Amino acid sequence: MPALPPEPDRANLLTVALEDYFQVGAFTRWIQRGQWYRFETRLHQNAQRTLELLDQYQIKATFFVLGWVAEQCPELVRAVAQRGHEIASNGYYHRGIAQLTPEEFRDDLARTRAVLERASGQRIVGYRVPEGWFGPRDLWALSILADEGYAYDASVLPRLRAFAEQPHRRFVHREKCGDKELWEIPPSSVRLGGLSLPIAGGNYFRQLPQWWLRRAVASWMATQQHPFVMYFHVWELDPKQPRIDAAPLLTRIRHYRNLHRMQGILEHYFQRYRFTSIASYLGLDTKLQERPEPSTSRPVPSLAPPSRPAEAERRPAVTIVIPCFNEEMVLPYLANTLRSVLQTLSNRYDLHLLFVDDGSKDGTAAALHALFGSWPQCAIIHHETNQGVLAAIRTGIRNARTELVASLDCDCTYDPHELARMIPLLTEEVDVVTASPYHPAGEVRNVPSWRLLLSRGSSFLYRCILRQKLHTYTSCFRLYRRQAVLALDIEEKGFLGVAELLGKLDLHGSRIVEMPAVLEVRMLGQSKMKTVRTILGHLRLMARLAWLRCRKGAMPLPEPSLPERSVSTPTPATPPTYQESHP
Repeated sequence: MPALPPEPDRANLLTVALEDYFQVGAFTRWIQRGQWYRFETRLHQNAQRTLELLDQYQIKATFFVLGWVAEQCPELVRAVAQRGHEIASNGYYHRGIAQLTPEEFRDDLARTRAVLERASGQRIVGYRVPEGWFGPRDLWALSILADEGYAYDASVLPRLRAFAEQPHRRFVHREKCGDKELWEIPPSSVRLGGLSLPIAGGNYFRQLPQWWLRRAVASWMATQQHPFVMYFHVWELDPKQPRIDAAPLLTRIRHYRNLHRMQGILEHYFQRYRFTSIASYLGLDTKLQERPEPSTSRPVPSLAPPSRPAEAERRPAVTIVIPCFNEEMVLPYLANTLRSVLQTLSNRYDLHLLFVDDGSKDGTAAALHALFGSWPQCAIIHHETNQGVLAAIRTGIRNARTELVASLDCDCTYDPHELARMIPLLTEEVDVVTASPYHPAGEVRNVPSWRLLLSRGSSFLYRCILRQKLHTYTSCFRLYRRQAVLALDIEEKGFLGVAELLGKLDLHGSRIVEMPAVLEVRMLGQSKMKTVRTILGHLRLMARLAWLRCRKGAMPLPEPSLPERSVSTPTPATPPTYQESHP
């Protein structure tokens, strides 16, 4: 392994994490790996912005890339490599070293290297842990990296008192790993008051005072012979990225603060100092001895779902109603999710989609037509003014052309793939199947405790009033028998109407089946529910339902009138077209 270059030839090192905004470690608790496909990807545009910035200053960098990214976007990884940048391993998924056993770590290294070399055409010689940093207890991983043929690691970051007894770890150095050696490339830090404080980029560049950072970096350049090691993430150049509002305030500050200033911050250092990639600095050969065939560029999947087979009429037909109010930001997330639902369930069910734009004031209407306008078996209805979630659902039910009608939250807080379990439960004697996160077999993830307390409390009171003892009365994720709902007299049009509809069905003697489900916190955008108003409304509704039960007992369902729509029922294979409708 070559020695460090002499001082006159010293360059500084720049590394870039090629990852999307929803893959970062700060959001791991709220965003599971299985949900990554749902989010609007901004990786290509952020990578292009990064490459243009580096080209402007004639900088070559090391790009740490997730194996998952390379498998999904091989053409992007190859484009980065062809611009002269080094590709290095960032692990396959966004997992910290504490989540892996030594055997799993070794397997992860091999899997990631294979997909990165196939995508990039380069030999992969470097590694950085994708989440967190190596601490003193994690140094066992260095021996495995050396055994697997890696030439360097960039996962050790001395912070505060970590590695205080080993000051050499603050600088680029060789690490002895049994009978092998490994270069360690730590992001740069300064000593202040006996503590190590990182000054190397990323979140530190966006959170710490710029005047102090610039003085600290200038001092490093004037006093240290070691290269300055700097890093950032491509999503840090994207201040307009979707916001993960489910995360708490401090996490949002950590992720979003000063994104709009990040490019200017980087340009300050690019103008003053020379940077290169780690492999170039160490003189490492990244050419593959046997260059693999270029991976076939995957076409960007169309948002349009697969076309329906001719035998569609043989499958149970279900209309999925999705009410939307000011959901422009959420719709790409919804589109990716529904595309997966259709691909998964269309071989078993003839699925129709019906969106109800409930008087949105943002770009929801235009986004609905842009994203879903070309989908088969899909219709979009508009309310001129906002009327409430239940009013939107009832508009969808009235205009549905199938007897089975599901309602679904636009924000996908319930996984719509669960329709596969829900539909078989709507047997001939059942009028409604409702999802229930508070069922003993259900689950709630990351929802604030005060919201859980209110929801569980209201469910308890509804159980005291109604005949069927359910665990959840307010879920919008349901499957209805259309004829059972059409004739109901519902007074409430908003969130309260969701509970009133179930209560009225209960009082009319309908059978309701409860299906345990998982409720997750809303990822994007803010909830439209007004908490105090909703609490008072539920209390009024409970009093009204209690009075109806005491006065009439079980009431038979009234016969529905003629369907409230002005169009004839087409065959299931005919894509319906609806005009504007108002409940």
